[in-house]
Amino acid sequence: MMIRINLLPHREIKRAARRRQFGVLLVASLVLAAGVVGAGQALISARLAYQDERNAFLEQEIAKLDIQIREIKKIKEETRALLERKQVVETLQSNRTEVVHLFDELIRILPEGLYVKSVKQSGGELELLGYTQSSARVSTLMRSLEDSPWFEQPTLVEIKAATVNNLRANEFNLKVRQTKQKAEGGNK
Repeated sequence: MMIRINLLPHREIKRAARRRQFGVLLVASLVLAAGVVGAGQALISARLAYQDERNAFLEQEIAKLDIQIREIKKIKEETRALLERKQVVETLQSNRTEVVHLFDELIRILPEGLYVKSVKQSGGELELLGYTQSSARVSTLMRSLEDSPWFEQPTLVEIKAATVNNLRANEFNLKVRQTKQKAEGGNK
């Protein structure tokens, strides 16, 4: 006769123990996974908060620098305006006596019988309008202007017959460029 051993309860106990062990490991794995996810989330949140603080600090510094840049631009504009004014004053100072020299030189070189009606200055160019008894005197004036250290490149624009005080004359229009003279002995 054979003895029969019923191993079913023993197998059932082992199976139940394995199920419990599996359940415990499953719960432990879920808890561990939740802990890792929570720790990762906390780490990411901390880094985001730190980066937000850094961004806020940088934005404040950028705002300060923008204000400084605006102030620098304003100062540069004021400096440029002051330099332009200074240049105008220096130009006026250096050209103060130039007109006197130009008229003095013009009076010296005007030939007899030639009358200047008007003198217009535009930049470095003079326009002379006047009357003369003959065209030869205009030629003499042009040669004298060319030889003068104060004038250069005289150009006759027009010469035409005219009547002045019931006298026959020639009306002329002449342009000449001024030469820049160096100040002797500084500005006075």
